[in-house]
Amino acid sequence: MATISQMVSYSFNSYTTNSNSSTDSNSAILSDYASIKNGSYKKLLKAYYKSMQESDSDSSTSTSTDSTKTITSVQSAAASLGDSSDTLTAKGSKSIFKQREITTTDSSGDKITTTGYDNDAIYKAVNEFVSDYNTMIEEGANAESTSILKSTLSMTRLSKTNESLLKQVGITVGSNNKLSIDEGTFKKADMSTVKTLFNGSNSYAANVSAKASKIKSAAVLESLKANTYTDKASYSNNYSTGNLFSSLF
Repeated sequence: MATISQMVSYSFNSYTTNSNSSTDSNSAILSDYASIKNGSYKKLLKAYYKSMQESDSDSSTSTSTDSTKTITSVQSAAASLGDSSDTLTAKGSKSIFKQREITTTDSSGDKITTTGYDNDAIYKAVNEFVSDYNTMIEEGANAESTSILKSTLSMTRLSKTNESLLKQVGITVGSNNKLSIDEGTFKKADMSTVKTLFNGSNSYAANVSAKASKIKSAAVLESLKANTYTDKASYSNNYSTGNLFSSLF
């Protein structure tokens, strides 16, 4: 039984042979025209390209060293880390470090209202940052692309540089370059040190956000290399998480 590729080759070869025939050229052209008009050529071509994409969807014309799945995971991790970093570094009314009225109950059952930091909310935000950071390190390490690996390595070096300060607030850098946080130590830490690390445009968190943005951009550029030439005679990017260029901003 002929393969789809052989059927396509035979169809076009027949067209060339019939077109050059001095005796049956008119009838051959009319026959081929009828096949095109009724959609048989289109169906054959679509079936052929579908089989090609299913057999090697990630590498048909890709010049990226990473698969689409890896690139997608890297960008998703970078986006999440950027979001959790931005939550910590936000200023003004959106700042998680803005002092608020906090109501507590003393041993006598009386409610006392004071102004201070919401340690529970701050810890929750930092813990989410740590989780997203670790996911980013893991996904970045899975990549083969030099640009992604370099940016991920730069992030781990940033954490090493801030290791001493991080330790003061209960965050340690492990041998695998991932972070771990101790809730009790964090909530007892000096708030000025916590803010130095996580609040403001020059903080550790802000610099991590910048690194995450760079990794995200590198992933987008790698995704542009993962192309497939389609039956519509155009390059179709395999990347499937939305508009590539809008994701840069």
